[in-house]
Amino acid sequence: MSKKRETQPTKKEDERKTLGERLREAREYVGFSQEEIATYLGVPRSALSLIETGQRKVDALELKKLAALYKRPIGHFTGDETQEPLGVDIDHLARKASKLSADDREELVRFADFLRARKQKKEG
Repeated sequence: MSKKRETQPTKKEDERKTLGERLREAREYVGFSQEEIATYLGVPRSALSLIETGQRKVDALELKKLAALYKRPIGHFTGDETQEPLGVDIDHLARKASKLSADDREELVRFADFLRARKQKKEG
């Protein structure tokens, strides 16, 4: 008798695939290539590709480094963090702001503070 291997993905495989998708989305969001991230982690680009498709496990230290680089908590990638989606306009603004210099981002923060203060003054 031969045993048939289950064709249904296991829960761990599903979780690994979801983790990989979240890592890929974060990488693309900040505009890095697989090659750049692989170099940062010290792994071959093919290893990063396998991680992003859920075919390779992510080492805890790799996940920690990626979370720091992408400026997201680890829970965002593992699904332990729930967050209300921001709107398309906020996502667009964040993408544009991520391409600014540090000085320009500081200026953007000051401008946002100004707009918030102006709104509060009008309201009351």
